[in-house]
Amino acid sequence: MEKPEKLAENLYLIDDFDLSKEKRTGTYVLMEEHLTLVETSASPSIPYILQGIKELNLRPEEVDYIIVTHIHLDHAGGAGLLLTHCPNAKLIVHPKGARHISDPSRLIAGAKAVYGDKFNELFDPVLPVPQDKIMIKDHEDELAIGPRCTLKFYNSPGHANHHFSIFHPVVNGMFTGDTAGVTYPQLKEEGIELYLPSTSPNQFNPKKMLDSIEMYEKLNLDYIFFGHYGMSSNPKEVYRQIREWLDVFITAGKSGVEEGGSFESQTQAAKDKLANQIKTYLTDKGISKDHPVYEILSVDIEVCAMGLIDYLHKQGN
Repeated sequence: MEKPEKLAENLYLIDDFDLSKEKRTGTYVLMEEHLTLVETSASPSIPYILQGIKELNLRPEEVDYIIVTHIHLDHAGGAGLLLTHCPNAKLIVHPKGARHISDPSRLIAGAKAVYGDKFNELFDPVLPVPQDKIMIKDHEDELAIGPRCTLKFYNSPGHANHHFSIFHPVVNGMFTGDTAGVTYPQLKEEGIELYLPSTSPNQFNPKKMLDSIEMYEKLNLDYIFFGHYGMSSNPKEVYRQIREWLDVFITAGKSGVEEGGSFESQTQAAKDKLANQIKTYLTDKGISKDHPVYEILSVDIEVCAMGLIDYLHKQGN
């Protein structure tokens, strides 16, 4: 595995090899007075995080805080296991996520509904986090992790209601989890910035997502730090693309609903429509149809299509 990537002074990114894929999900390391990690990915990623910590000449016992932007298993599923290696750490979570971190049974059931037979391979084990290890942060709460670094938390629903984002004042950047979408380093290497919304079930809400994007915009950020994957120094382009693609995604979802039939068939129709539009967009930018990015895109599009159909059914469409 590659060494953790240095993004800024005292800020590093570990590749978690989520889904056994490179540059899919990352853990941020904030090397301040109180050593802090942002995101844990799922339990199969924990060995990579521990190795990354070692590569930075740190020890798991030195970790004081582990922050998860939200409690979906690809961001927080490994929290319980990681805490067994970081005995002095507290887990920081949104107030709406705390009870599911201490009792992950509903999270497990939800993930099994989406991922089926692949659940064990992708997420097992999902360990409960002891209540005395949980610290809750709500909108505009702060956390001092160093003499010149006080993180600030912002509620940022849209992808999930139990989602906050974390403002890093030293770099004027925001850890946005999935609210500001997903980016693809595999394309950045080709000179293409692609930012797609993450519309997975079951709390996706486009209006809330747009409200959160507007909040980021008003903060005049210099950087966005994504859960998937890495950093953008072009926040205005992130906001523009998320707004644009969100319309495309909703239209694809409506097209799927209009096809009728079962939830599964509507999801498949929405997925096909989205996949074709993204492929056309990338082909026009010179990306070959066998580019490795499509392997990751197909996973994202499938889950996003489920979320779109779920949302539209709840709206009565």
